[in-house]
Amino acid sequence: MICTTVRNGEACVFMTAKGCSFNGGSCNAVIESCKGCNRSKEYQTGWYCSAAPDPATKWKYGNCNLATHITLTVKEEKAKLNPIKASKRSQK
Repeated sequence: MICTTVRNGEACVFMTAKGCSFNGGSCNAVIESCKGCNRSKEYQTGWYCSAAPDPATKWKYGNCNLATHITLTVKEEKAKLNPIKASKRSQK
C-alpha cells in the first residue's frame, strides 16, 4: 500500500488499512552512519532510508549490507612458501 505516515506517496509493505504496522507505527530516521548513502531520501519529516524502515538495526553488528557509500577492500596476503619445498620444486 501507499505510505501515509512518513514517506507520503511511496509504496510500503508495512502499510495496512489501519495504518503503519511497523514497530512503533512509523519508519525511523537515518542515523549518522547512513549519511552519504544513495538509498536515503529526504521527506517533509526528515531523512529516511528507502530500503530499511529501521536503519539502526542494519548497522547493529557492523556495516549495513545495503549501504552504497561503503566500499570493502579485500586484503590478499602472499602465501608463505616453505623453503625446503621450493628447493625441491626447482630441482625438477
